[in-house]
Amino acid sequence: MPPLGRVDDAPPAFRRAVESLHVPAVRPEVVIEEIPAPQRLAPYAVAMSASVRVGDDDVALGRLIVLYDPDDTRDWPGPFRVVAYASADLETEIASDPLLGQVAWSWLVEALTSLGAEHHTLSGTVTRATSEGFAAKADEPTTTELELRASWSPSTDDLSAHMRAWLALLSSAAGLPPVDVTDIAQHRQRTAD
Repeated sequence: MPPLGRVDDAPPAFRRAVESLHVPAVRPEVVIEEIPAPQRLAPYAVAMSASVRVGDDDVALGRLIVLYDPDDTRDWPGPFRVVAYASADLETEIASDPLLGQVAWSWLVEALTSLGAEHHTLSGTVTRATSEGFAAKADEPTTTELELRASWSPSTDDLSAHMRAWLALLSSAAGLPPVDVTDIAQHRQRTAD
């Protein structure tokens, strides 16, 4: 991942926060890059984008934005606010599950908790959107997309655990097995070769 934005003139707490976002992707399917940060939400901001690629397809996409207001003039509690977004296409059987929203939200909560991303004032939404084709697009399959939007206030300026939690959320949304679980089909293929 390339160095994140110019922060030479930023307060030390924001510089530490930006530096802490330099965590390696723990999965080869995940590609991370810096993107332009929104300019009007806070005096200092940095934004990241990530995609989860399986084969030739991006199966999940996301953004992570870190906002910093050293003067506490914003509506969030504390100088930092993390804003996360994740999106993934779903299989039809999963998309119709009435507990989908709760399950998707639990991916985020469990990632934040298990990775030690201390935070408070967590809020967000989970949305599923179904697209059906008509007329000239009638032959296209019906698709359902899951979108999770969340924000929280980190308890420290070390955001490395928050970055890892966001990447874990994207991996869960993409349907990837946990990092410490071997895919049986791939393991069988490797041992057969």
